[in-house]
Amino acid sequence: MDLHNFFSAKNIAIIGVSRESKKVGHVILRNFVDSNYEGNIFIINPNAEEILGRKSYKSILEIKDRIDLAVISVPAAFVLKTVEECGKKKIKSIIIVTSGFSEVGNSSLEGKLAKLLKKYKIRCIGPNCLGVFDGHTRLDTLFLPRYRLTRPKQGGISFIVQSGAVGSTILDVSTQQGYGCSKFISYGNALNTDESDLLEYLGQDENTKVICMYIEGIKDGKKFLRIAKAVTRKKPVIVIKGGLTEKGGKATMSHTGSLAGKAEIYLGAFKQSNIIHVNSLEEMFEAAKILEKSLRPKGNKVQIITNGGGYGILASDALVNNNLEFAELSNKIKKELKKILPPLAIVDNPMDLIGDATAERYKIAIDACLQDDDVDILLVIALYQTPLLSTDIVDIITEANDFHKKPIVVVSAGAEFTEVLSKSLEENSIPTFMFPENAVRAVKHLVEYYKRR
Repeated sequence: MDLHNFFSAKNIAIIGVSRESKKVGHVILRNFVDSNYEGNIFIINPNAEEILGRKSYKSILEIKDRIDLAVISVPAAFVLKTVEECGKKKIKSIIIVTSGFSEVGNSSLEGKLAKLLKKYKIRCIGPNCLGVFDGHTRLDTLFLPRYRLTRPKQGGISFIVQSGAVGSTILDVSTQQGYGCSKFISYGNALNTDESDLLEYLGQDENTKVICMYIEGIKDGKKFLRIAKAVTRKKPVIVIKGGLTEKGGKATMSHTGSLAGKAEIYLGAFKQSNIIHVNSLEEMFEAAKILEKSLRPKGNKVQIITNGGGYGILASDALVNNNLEFAELSNKIKKELKKILPPLAIVDNPMDLIGDATAERYKIAIDACLQDDDVDILLVIALYQTPLLSTDIVDIITEANDFHKKPIVVVSAGAEFTEVLSKSLEENSIPTFMFPENAVRAVKHLVEYYKRR
């Protein structure tokens, strides 16, 4: 399925652009203007001559240029007429942000819309959706104003979400925490472009490294399973399934008109297709971060390096709770380290460099672990509050990571000073976490994905 125009259209028509700044169509137009989108934007409002300095057409049929993508934001009662005109204009890709269809019990109107789309062979995202945002092309059909929701920077994580509310939260968190976005798709009622179609497209998208999904129901289970199995062989797919409980399932039906289905069936399908199932947005972001940035680990043996004994203990407990193994350094490397490190340092797993650890001491420990064949993953805990640990630690960890030998995951808890250094590590493709429990949970997802792939 070719969904290219939903993300890279050159000529875009926005149908239903109001002169009122807070109306949906106006916000969509403003977002295109503010993003400096390089394509041509045409607006349709039969009652206006121009809006935001742009000519307004009375109908899509008045536009002489070919239109690659139409964004429809007219009231539900006028959607059929608008789609009919799009069909006559030979537009093959449309986004309908309008609500008022099966999600509110109006299945009759949605059925008529489906027939009309089929008649004109139009591919549709929606209705009842936010639409799409592309971090690379800057195509942005979301009706959320940028002063309220800043768009994330471009990156390698793509999001497929059925809920607009969950989607807007994901975008906000992505921006605030510095995650890079490839594509964001809110697909609503999934009338003729469903979660499986979008998953298949992103599986082939060169800019997408990791795919995150929030789904409430699946249109076609067999189709989804077939596509998911193919995609997860190439890149990770992380899923939050809404409506796994009885109460959540009832809410799902009234939200997007989706049937939630039994939790056991969904969870079994996810496991069968090597989908990473997570239980929260926090866990989703953790998994996405480590899977986007980290190397493929050879195995599941983790070496902890710390300058805080308590944090080493917490990390150890987390390894046990997540069924990960402790690496065992060779006797040769242990002897070498004991000669170099101070007598109070503990050369074991965890390896405790103690509170007066310097950046140079970390370098010695990290280099040794990179050489040891029994170490698959390094979990480096760096508590920057200690006075002798200089900011050189960032360069040391970055340099070690640049060797591309083994995944390096960093844990650093603290306020502003710590946040600055953590951001520097993140910008150098080193996944960084505030707490060891979160880091280890992410490591588990990394290990299990590649083990099953």
